[in-house]
Amino acid sequence: MTETVTELERAARGVGEILLGKEEAVRLSLACLLAGGHLLIEDLPGMGKTLLAHALARVAGLDFNRVQFTSDMLPGDLTGAAVFNRERGEFVFHPGPVFAQVLLADEINRASPKTQSALLEAMEERQVSSDGASRPLPRPFFVIATQNPVDHLSTNPLPEAQLDRFLMRISLGYPDMAAELEILRGEDRRILLEKLAPVMNTAALLELQGRVRAIHAAEPLLSYIRALAEHTRHGAGLACGLSPRGAQALLAAARAWALLEGRDHALPADVQAVLPAVAIHRLGLGDARAAAQAARELIAAVPLP
Repeated sequence: MTETVTELERAARGVGEILLGKEEAVRLSLACLLAGGHLLIEDLPGMGKTLLAHALARVAGLDFNRVQFTSDMLPGDLTGAAVFNRERGEFVFHPGPVFAQVLLADEINRASPKTQSALLEAMEERQVSSDGASRPLPRPFFVIATQNPVDHLSTNPLPEAQLDRFLMRISLGYPDMAAELEILRGEDRRILLEKLAPVMNTAALLELQGRVRAIHAAEPLLSYIRALAEHTRHGAGLACGLSPRGAQALLAAARAWALLEGRDHALPADVQAVLPAVAIHRLGLGDARAAAQAARELIAAVPLP
């Protein structure tokens, strides 16, 4: 376990050197990757969303694609399409940018609902269906989608059912004074990104994801997650509460956080650490920047086991 922690600490430290002053966001993003989920980053332009995605892919040794979503983008532009080959006399499938281990879906809310659905189907099924054939996506397959919470002109916000496909939603926010001064003094972050070395490879990451699934969750912890979900359904005055899939997502993220903390078992503190990122967007309680307060109220309302 010590070797695993060191490897993960090196990964978090590497990303943190690129994205200064955002240790919690970096750890949450890494936990999301370890748990095998997908990440939605909701923030203003220029906050480092693209840098975070690039840095995560580099430290994990994964191949990376970026797609800028626009209103005229078609599903085939993302997933790929069959093109007729005159020499062979048949249609040949040309994979789209979704065939990458890490995909940055930039400004996903600018795409049409049909294109959004194509991506979300790939996220859920881990494959692309075209011309009657199913083509598996790479393993691991990690989508980092971004959206601007302020500029809603010509956008199609993700419905609640589609938001649920993201294991976590986070916001980076403005850097603190020390971090911003360091950014202004230092080298261009894109140049630093090119120097960032991988600390693991695909096989190592898949092994870590397997370890996350093996993290022990005791019965009292499961009861605590159940109590949190039950409170959102009947005790918080919400139109709809956390679904069973949402409760499973909370458990998966808590296990990943426990691995980051160097433990082979999950604790209530792990659940509380990931709760704002995992649960709040599933309950429709404001944007990512308002999640912390809503999570504190939920934690205070449910007693620890």
